[in-house]
Amino acid sequence: MTRGILLMARARDYSAFFTSLIVHAVILFAMGMIHHHLTENQPEVAIETIFDDVRDQAEFEQVLETDLSVSENLSVTSGGTVSTNVGATSAPAISSQKIEKSESLKEPEIKITAGEITAPGDDILGEDLGVGEVTGEVGAVVEGYGTAMSRISKELIRIMREEKILVVWLFDESGSMKDDQKEIRDNFNKIYGELGIAAKQESKTRSRDQTLQTAILSYGAGVHVHTAKPTTDLKEVQDAITKIPIDESGLENMCQTVSATIDKYTVMARRTDRRLCLVLVTDESGDDGAAVEEVITRAKRLKTPIYILGRESVFGYPYARQKWTDPKYNLPFWIQINRGPETAFPESLQYDGLHGRWDAFSAGFGPYEQVRIARETGGIFFVLPGKEQRLAGAGSDQQRQYRFQDMKEYQPLLLSRRDYDASRSASKFRTAIWKVIVTMNPHLDKQLNVRELYYPLKKQEFYAIGSKEVPKAIRAMGLLQKSVDILESIKPLRAQEKSSRWRAAYDLTLAQCLAYRVRLFQFCLAMDQHAKNMPVPKEKKSNVWNVRRGKKMLPPDPEQVKLTKVSVEQLDEQLKKAEAQYKFVMKEHAGTPWAQRAQFELGQGFGMYFAEGFRSPLYDQKRKEIKVPKL
Repeated sequence: MTRGILLMARARDYSAFFTSLIVHAVILFAMGMIHHHLTENQPEVAIETIFDDVRDQAEFEQVLETDLSVSENLSVTSGGTVSTNVGATSAPAISSQKIEKSESLKEPEIKITAGEITAPGDDILGEDLGVGEVTGEVGAVVEGYGTAMSRISKELIRIMREEKILVVWLFDESGSMKDDQKEIRDNFNKIYGELGIAAKQESKTRSRDQTLQTAILSYGAGVHVHTAKPTTDLKEVQDAITKIPIDESGLENMCQTVSATIDKYTVMARRTDRRLCLVLVTDESGDDGAAVEEVITRAKRLKTPIYILGRESVFGYPYARQKWTDPKYNLPFWIQINRGPETAFPESLQYDGLHGRWDAFSAGFGPYEQVRIARETGGIFFVLPGKEQRLAGAGSDQQRQYRFQDMKEYQPLLLSRRDYDASRSASKFRTAIWKVIVTMNPHLDKQLNVRELYYPLKKQEFYAIGSKEVPKAIRAMGLLQKSVDILESIKPLRAQEKSSRWRAAYDLTLAQCLAYRVRLFQFCLAMDQHAKNMPVPKEKKSNVWNVRRGKKMLPPDPEQVKLTKVSVEQLDEQLKKAEAQYKFVMKEHAGTPWAQRAQFELGQGFGMYFAEGFRSPLYDQKRKEIKVPKL
């Protein structure tokens, strides 16, 4: 096989290239007889922060509420009540479980200074301390920061009727949050104004200055304190928000910062007989999500509710990408951020039929770590559905909010990761789906990433790269066939599965595995056809070939049919089977992210072809000079 590939790269004609392709296609059928071990290990996804691929991305404006007027409505809603908003919990409270004695329960010594944070030690981070009573709200959908601020003020009024409060605001220092920080600063008068109204009406909140104190902090790799001491002055609070820096490291230690902040400010709160409340503002999950249970344990022990203003997750995927353009050379870059899946572990394929996913379809729920923190501590996670101007990728311009009636049966299981894993492992049906997700994960198996962009125009260079990509496509087809076999073997168990989420995961994953086999076969046909013809680019500016996706299918020619034993009729049959499964997903799970993804796949098509394109030489010539930010 290797000798055939090398000969193809050196050959002067096109038949050698296709012969190698056919050899690999025959191997594909032989692979069906080979047992392929599917690892059960949890995936440790590698993060590649910077992407300089030039892609066409949708641009749109961010729409947030601009009403700065103070609300006269003082109706109070507790974070523990059941909401009719998307993602609000309607499940009964989970009984508290006994926490085993552990070294992780020892109090670390944590000190906050104006420039750094001393975080808990390695013996604490990552400890899973069990499940507590459910008291918070996991998805209050708001139109913007103005609405969220009014809701927070009502929460504070509810608490202030019983006791005084110290509120600590924690802001994410990533560059992508500057616009959000401005929105909050401009809307901060809502909280102070509405609490001023309450002070006149409520005997227990007669003096705002005595009842509410505010501190402003920000974090990245470390933490910065922007108010020397808790204050009651609105202008001082707004000025502090303006001073929040941009962290250049790209690290966001969310859990460590929250734990340390609770330890530090609990002492201050107790000295003045106040209750500590935290408000976290971020568009990422952070880089220390393994410490989520430590945060929950601290907050519950000290009765500190945590309110979070954040963004919805990308559907079943840990990452999102934001577009940044270099101001000097006008070169666009797509920077990966850790948005976090909506579940403890992803419940969807991380693969798109050629390589790792590059989409931004909304999950309809917030990131797992943040939502779990808000719920377990009695806070609220505010889903901000307004469009994100910098968000890039397919689905970034699609519907970012779903109807509660459509999503109420698809709420994530917000157990601790340990309990979630045990629950999944107890089910043969769920375990099989998880095996397929892990096996087809291009972050774990780099050979699943087939090149899509920037093939050279010169024949010899094109052959050299193509000879490496075709075997990867053939191998991926073999893994997909194994995955289809696994999924079809558990089909009888689908009717017994009680979870709508897991039934939807099964339906979509099966459709994708069926469709991606066709897509990869089309890639091989497109590669062979292009190698045979090697057309001359029509535009003088063109300097690369790119693989494109479309609905038009390439039929195998008579020679290909003879060697691969795959006829036009068989190819059409496989295509119809995949399309039927996607349509089933759209019908069975209408109004959900699964249906939206299925519709996108059908609209994208499964055909493949090569198209000429242009890649700016400045990406190579000036790359060292360009300083791409870490968001």
